[in-house]
Amino acid sequence: MHVGIIGYGAIGQSLVKRLAAAGIEEITVANSRGPESLAPHVEQFDGRVNAGTVREAGAAELVVLAVGWHQVPNALAEVQDWTGRILIDATNNYAPPGETPPDLGGRTSSEIVASHAPGAKVVKAFNHLAAALLGEDPRVAGGNRALFYSGDDEAAKESVGALLKRLGYAGIDLGGLVEGGKMHAPRNGPLIIRNLIEM
Repeated sequence: MHVGIIGYGAIGQSLVKRLAAAGIEEITVANSRGPESLAPHVEQFDGRVNAGTVREAGAAELVVLAVGWHQVPNALAEVQDWTGRILIDATNNYAPPGETPPDLGGRTSSEIVASHAPGAKVVKAFNHLAAALLGEDPRVAGGNRALFYSGDDEAAKESVGALLKRLGYAGIDLGGLVEGGKMHAPRNGPLIIRNLIEM
């Protein structure tokens, strides 16, 4: 499996740690500053993690979007063709400190992400836990940490569910991208920041 991660902040770094620990064969990470800025960060993974461009990360069979909300349009525009590719939306529409949260016009954040990646099979995941928890082993207290996901493409969700299981999570399918996405949406989603363990 080749997984690309666009964005190498706290969420991106935690996901790389878990993906590498699970033995994912190839991981490409990218940010807006270019591969050179990431070179020192990937050396610790013994060649399994590569620093690349956003376009290179976006060419993976499964891509995780883990950028700040204001960076979403530009990051997705770097990839010219999303057709048929699984795009995991790990973003949350938070505003920087001191700024007003963005008005989504009644849409979920993942609907907006999907509108910037036409043709992609968008699955919402990796967004409801703090980055520090995502970086920890999800096999805890005799069980597995729950990780919610939602999307409209059933085959894409099966692939994401299989990845979560490989990482050690108890993946819980919440349904469609809109209905399920509202359950783990920031600010008003009832499951946001819920650290649950499935026994």
